[in-house]
Amino acid sequence: MSATAVAQGGLFTISGRMWLILLMVQLANMLFGMTITLANLVLPEMRGTLSATQDEISWVITLNLVATAVATPMTGWLAARLGWRTLMFGTVLGFTLSSFLCGIANSLEMLIFARVLQGAFGAPIMPLGQAILIATFPKHLQPTALVMWGVGAVFGPVVGPILGSIATDAWNWRAAFFMIIPPGIAALACIWFALAEHTKRSSVRFDWIGFIALSTAIIAAQLIFDRGHRMDWFDSTTIILCAIIGGVSFWVFAAHCLTAEQPFLNPRLLRDRNFTIGLALALVNGMLSFTSLTLFPTLLHDLRGYPNDVIGTLIAARGMGNWLAFLVIIQFTRAAPRLAIACGVALQALAGFWMSTFDINMTEADVFWSNLLQGFGQSIAFTPMTVMAFSTLPREQATEGSAVFTLMRNFGSSLFISICVLVLLRSTSANYARMTEMVTPFSEARLYPNLPSTWSLDSLTGLSRLSGEILRQASMIGYVNAFTLMALTGAVAIPLAFFMKRPAA
Repeated sequence: MSATAVAQGGLFTISGRMWLILLMVQLANMLFGMTITLANLVLPEMRGTLSATQDEISWVITLNLVATAVATPMTGWLAARLGWRTLMFGTVLGFTLSSFLCGIANSLEMLIFARVLQGAFGAPIMPLGQAILIATFPKHLQPTALVMWGVGAVFGPVVGPILGSIATDAWNWRAAFFMIIPPGIAALACIWFALAEHTKRSSVRFDWIGFIALSTAIIAAQLIFDRGHRMDWFDSTTIILCAIIGGVSFWVFAAHCLTAEQPFLNPRLLRDRNFTIGLALALVNGMLSFTSLTLFPTLLHDLRGYPNDVIGTLIAARGMGNWLAFLVIIQFTRAAPRLAIACGVALQALAGFWMSTFDINMTEADVFWSNLLQGFGQSIAFTPMTVMAFSTLPREQATEGSAVFTLMRNFGSSLFISICVLVLLRSTSANYARMTEMVTPFSEARLYPNLPSTWSLDSLTGLSRLSGEILRQASMIGYVNAFTLMALTGAVAIPLAFFMKRPAA
């Protein structure tokens, strides 16, 4: 079938190979998406099995994010050197094998090593899949293709906690990683046949200076925001060194990109207004997408005592919201893409404000519907944001642009999660200190007859239980503050959508 026929026809004129390509990127996306929330869900079980402290086990998450952020910008160069099929097959194979290594890890060091491999191999999956669709599908069908591609990206983070909690309850946390292997094998088969004609390679010089400088800056920034609150920020020599090294590295990267003949990342991409604004929106989208998925499991488990299977089901409401958006987003994107982006971001901000009204007695319905609204807004914003960002970018720059686009989303996600965790911890500590000051033998609250007798100040048991309740309330205030920050971030970003230029049809 000729490209002209496809361009002039509708969805049913797409060739069988193009459908296979779409299925392939969906499966690959699902694999990567499953691990986004899976590790957070089983973190307490891993900590107990490996006899690790909270600070030690957190490296399982931190270094995975760092590896993903560092490897993502290499996607364009690797795609040129290896070809689409070789790169996609190798990255999914490595991701699947590293997931197996996570499952058999018998020490913290081995688990961290496997998670680093998982992050590095998984990094090219989303940007490469996105670039393949943009380069393969005609422009008028790209919104449809990206929406269908988004099904895989959504399905992973949603089904991951549900299946992971079931597998963990039935066996242990290792099963959560082993269940990634079957879809990984299926994805490998699809890749081999779908990309059989996409093996073209080109000799592209690798810019080691730019890569090392950017990688160092990313690692330093991630470590500062993720470990800063544990190390008392700039009272720590380590954090000061990270800040100096990161600042110098970013300066070297920026100067080198502007002066090198073939820089690691082409600064000419930023001349495209739509792509530049799209990067800013991608950063915000990353900030809003996964923060609540990180906060709610600990909120529901620690403060409300919900089991893993209930938590997974409630968080799955995000996926329902995503899928509901698929019913309208194609038409919305074609009719008014800028308005669609603004509405999507506004709905996510509204969901954040809704979450900021929760208290310790929130209901399951509150959690379910607020997450559904946020998922709906996320999908409403993502497709037109992607289409508009790449609409004016030359097709030969799609792979490199997609890598930068994904890098901004991933970095925004990891950065904002660290900031929200900082807000949570600082707010909890400050409010706990304030509330405990009010608990004295002379407090008027002790005169109320309906106070639980277990909150007695006359015994260690009573004091311990009262302290635990104060900590619950203080923690809830911390979560509310984090949700408020999420809402404000979305609200501030809404006007960006209207600065994008709608391309000619």
